[in-house]
Amino acid sequence: MMNVLEVQGLRANYGPVPILTGIEFDVGEGEYLGILGHNGMGKTTLLKSLMGHLPAMDGVVRFLGGDVTKLPIHGRARMGLGLVPQGREIFTTLTVRENLRMGLAAARKEDLGVIDDLLTDFPRLVRLLDRPGGALSGGEQQLLALARCLCANPKLILLDEPTEGIQPSIIEEIIETLLALRKRRSLSMIVVEQNLEFIASLSDRVLSIQKGRITGEVSREDLLAGRVGLAVP
Repeated sequence: MMNVLEVQGLRANYGPVPILTGIEFDVGEGEYLGILGHNGMGKTTLLKSLMGHLPAMDGVVRFLGGDVTKLPIHGRARMGLGLVPQGREIFTTLTVRENLRMGLAAARKEDLGVIDDLLTDFPRLVRLLDRPGGALSGGEQQLLALARCLCANPKLILLDEPTEGIQPSIIEEIIETLLALRKRRSLSMIVVEQNLEFIASLSDRVLSIQKGRITGEVSREDLLAGRVGLAVP
């Protein structure tokens, strides 16, 4: 299996404070990789560094075989890297349809047919197309954020805390949608999450992160049994 992402010795700071202290891992083609850790361990910082929002102080990030360590955000997006941030960050005053059109901005050309095709994977959004994003429930906003990201046809999605503040029925729908998308689109994903059942249901492998460093792999059995052994921050 070819790797779509390879991370070696990645270090990143917020000002003088080191956050990532030598991250190393890879993601295979079509693989869903989970990153599990308590708040303050560097999970969100890792995704921001991979997307280019936070510059690397050291190390190498390779995406689709190319070195993207110093590539700007838009360059990574054009190559096929997508981020669904924590808190969704949809445009609350724009309609669902307009939010999806904003997602096309990262694509090489605007093709409204992409949205029509995508809605077959997100049927819940069809009846909401003319509704403002701010009028949606938290779960509906998360589905919209996922669909907006997919408008640019990414090869690898970075998904940050997708179950935060979402009702269980929508969580199940998100799992089913993401598993179906992997089959249809040969999609790879890194999902950062604290919901053990969600990350176990979705991920092929789960890595633990502590104090800005990957400390090992967690088995599905240990996840479902609650035997994770993560350090308390």
